[in-house]
Amino acid sequence: MPPLSLYIHIPWCVQKCPYCDFNSHQIKSGVPENEYIAHLLDDLTHDLQWIKYDSALRSIGSIFIGGGTPSVFSPSGIEKILNGIKQRVPVLENAEITMEANPGTVEAEKFEGFKQAGINRISVGVQSFNTEHLRILGRIHDTRQARDALSYAKRLGLNSYNADIMHGLPKQTLEQAMQDLSTAMKSDAPHISWYQLTIEPNTSFASKPPVLPDDDILWDIQQQGQALLSANGYEQYEISGYGLPEHRCQHNLNYWRYGDYIGIGCGAHGKITDLNSGHILRTEKVKHPKGYMDLSRSYLYKKHVVPKGDLAFEFFMNRFRLVEPCPIDDFEKLTFSKLSDKDQQTLNTACDKGLVTQTRTHWQVTDLGRRYLNTLLGEFV
Repeated sequence: MPPLSLYIHIPWCVQKCPYCDFNSHQIKSGVPENEYIAHLLDDLTHDLQWIKYDSALRSIGSIFIGGGTPSVFSPSGIEKILNGIKQRVPVLENAEITMEANPGTVEAEKFEGFKQAGINRISVGVQSFNTEHLRILGRIHDTRQARDALSYAKRLGLNSYNADIMHGLPKQTLEQAMQDLSTAMKSDAPHISWYQLTIEPNTSFASKPPVLPDDDILWDIQQQGQALLSANGYEQYEISGYGLPEHRCQHNLNYWRYGDYIGIGCGAHGKITDLNSGHILRTEKVKHPKGYMDLSRSYLYKKHVVPKGDLAFEFFMNRFRLVEPCPIDDFEKLTFSKLSDKDQQTLNTACDKGLVTQTRTHWQVTDLGRRYLNTLLGEFV
């Protein structure tokens, strides 16, 4: 039975960032915190039907509260969510419980309140420590607030905390990118999510594209950044995830290892294995807050069984994000399907090109394969 996680989406932000294509909505007249929490817990109650096995509910191994900006909620609101979850479904005693927080919406007292509510891992959305880059990215915090937020997280004695850092920012130099990374590491953050800015459709940056560094600078940033992280003890375990020993994000690992997860809240996605039928079920919730909190309709926007022909693409889209080898047996165990001759030939070709290695027991994507991951995955479509 694959591990089970829970994702909770809180869709409100103080300000919509120009690069963001997540399901987020700018706060205009306050946040309906209590009303939304009641809907979240009702949504979870409806989803319990998907996680019953042998007349018992499966246990939650990790919880991730994302957004939006979850830290616009009060600590008491977060506590109400977590208590409501534990009243409805078993949660493992050592479960990793992460909440995203933006430096512009937190202070020391609020961080302490989140810990008291049950949060044991905080992901701080720093993005950059450079004043000009923060302005271009539309962030509401400044350099001091970014440093302070990481300092608060460190003093709390959490199980772990994460610094989100972007690179490849408009007009960013190699030196500026390395300075952002160095500052994050000096904060003693045990986990750093370090990822390249991409221009996504339906964003402000898509309609008015900024000038980004050229490919040579992007490549230098990637190579030198990875070397800097490695030299300071951070292990790369997935494309954008770097952690000190014992500080990998367990929730994200469950995603990439093709585990199961329930998704509650506006636009949240879920993936559940039906062990009786051998099907993989995908769910998606109503996206807009007004529609989601409309009592005349279901929280569920759509659900479908993943077609057998899509399983290889789905499986490798997740597993090949990870640096670790993937047991070949996992494909059949987790998809209830055998690898087709076409998909095996795709893997053979990828091995010939140096994108993947294959032994008798494992597949493993190479550094070159991660660089051209989208091209590699496209071969399974």
